Amino acid sequence: MDDNNKNLILATGLSLAVLLVWMYFFPPAEPPVSEDPNAATATQTASPTAEAPLSTATTGETPQTQTATVEAESVAIETARLKGSISLQGGRINDLSLKDYRETQSPEADIVHLFKPRTQPGGYYALYGWAPGAGLSLDLVPGANTIWSLETGTSLTESTPIILAWDNGAGLVFRREISVDANYMFSVKQTVQNTGAGTVSLAPYGILARHGEPVDLKNFFILHEGLISMTDGELTETDYDNMVDFEFNQAENAKAESISVTENGWIGFTDHYWMATLIPSQTSGFKAVGKYDDRRGIYQAEAVMPTQTVAAGQTITVDSQLFAGAKEWATIRAYERDGGINGFLDSIDWGWFFFLTKPIFALLHYLNELIGNMGWAIIGLTIIIKMVLFPLAYRSYASMAKMKELQPQMEKLKESAGDDRQKLQKSMMELYKKEKVNPAAGCLPILLQIPIFFSLYKVIFVTLELRHAPWEGWITDLSAPDPSSILNLFGLLSYSTPSPDSFFFIFSLGVLPILLGVSMWLQQKLNPAPTDPTQQMIFAWMPWVFMFMLGSFASGLVIYWIANNTITFIQQYSIMRIHGYKPDVFGNIKSSFKRKPKEEK
Repeated sequence: MDDNNKNLILATGLSLAVLLVWMYFFPPAEPPVSEDPNAATATQTASPTAEAPLSTATTGETPQTQTATVEAESVAIETARLKGSISLQGGRINDLSLKDYRETQSPEADIVHLFKPRTQPGGYYALYGWAPGAGLSLDLVPGANTIWSLETGTSLTESTPIILAWDNGAGLVFRREISVDANYMFSVKQTVQNTGAGTVSLAPYGILARHGEPVDLKNFFILHEGLISMTDGELTETDYDNMVDFEFNQAENAKAESISVTENGWIGFTDHYWMATLIPSQTSGFKAVGKYDDRRGIYQAEAVMPTQTVAAGQTITVDSQLFAGAKEWATIRAYERDGGINGFLDSIDWGWFFFLTKPIFALLHYLNELIGNMGWAIIGLTIIIKMVLFPLAYRSYASMAKMKELQPQMEKLKESAGDDRQKLQKSMMELYKKEKVNPAAGCLPILLQIPIFFSLYKVIFVTLELRHAPWEGWITDLSAPDPSSILNLFGLLSYSTPSPDSFFFIFSLGVLPILLGVSMWLQQKLNPAPTDPTQQMIFAWMPWVFMFMLGSFASGLVIYWIANNTITFIQQYSIMRIHGYKPDVFGNIKSSFKRKPKEEK
């Protein structure tokens, strides 16, 4: 490997090191404290997708009426995977927990609480209603404060839907049938029956309201958290701080952005592992609205469906769905494929390298189902990636072995060229051409590993399936750093070590980061140290720098890197031997411990 080749590897390694250093020394800012979660929005106006402007009720009372409001009765939600309630005030789905997931790994930890009533800190709920058209006023259509009656059912389960009813006393009877499947999908049928004498027009809508930002907001550049929508095949992601910067929309009477959807789509809020989305019928258009009420710090996602004209004696029904649950890859993919929800799998944040992250996770998911352990699935994935890249690696390592064979001739060229670098470069190029050697071939596998590494990092950080997933022994969460620490002799001493949230955790090296450093160091010993003193020093320190930098990364990622280094070592050593060059690994290790003789003055 000549100096140019080494420089390329060095530049690549240093670039990655700079990125890692930046991530550690400039961590994301702490999430801001949300505003008063008990406040509710005032009535606003909006323009639905139909030609006539209609008023859309929003999430709550005006400040004058809020204090007099008493929380209405609730209908229980109880399925194998969900637990919560629906308030008869507004028919809000305002309390929802995920039975299969806990906040921490402790068996006594609380289960994940997704929706919360507006009276609690961090209120988050789904609300449905009708926007009045010409000739109707807000008090004649159901909205945020309407008290519904339970017409059918006693609780919402997978097998027992419920029906809410409300009579406006002026010829319109509204019903709302809510059902839920075995996972996280609610079906909402909104019906209006016109028993009066005249024709009315009104538009159904759904709202997701969030009082303040989530308290566990990651605020990390690799992950999107906030408003998400799919509109006619185009995915839009808007962070919470960008929603705050929306321009004031006169039609919505708030800071808002709206998109008229002609065919299909959905809109909602996505968290790290959880999501809630409004899904209108995928066969008709709607208006998708992202809104921020800066008076009360409430974020809203709205789906306003087309205006319905209801003649006297007529009954019309509008179907929609609500997803509220965990972003499980298999579950969301089934809703997209079998449920016909366009682009629903893109609700998982695959990032710019989606063409790598999607197939990488699909393969990882398959291996996990086959093996039954996500840690071993990561090692299996590493082996498959190395097999796919083996033809390229073979040519690369063969070229490196050939370069070793040409080392004596290259030394002679250096002696004959003296200080004439142009002559030396020309002579070397002629030698490479004659021997059919590509000096840059050794760098290509390393360059290909960079996008694969970042794609796997994205997959491990973003996907729910790695959360709290155990491997072996002390590794009980592949999405978290190695919990062991050299500072307490890996548990032999009883005192605690810095937590992963502390900067000093970088010094709390676990077993896996140490193995990573050793594997990188051994891989270097396949070749003698560079002759240039500066390069020699940098290459000598690089494995240990990476050991510290990657020590606080997810265990799953460190396992991948160790497995990759081990397989690379075996491949490179074997290919070099096949081509007649025997790497002196032990000799190179010994030489790295020898004292360098002092130069004579």
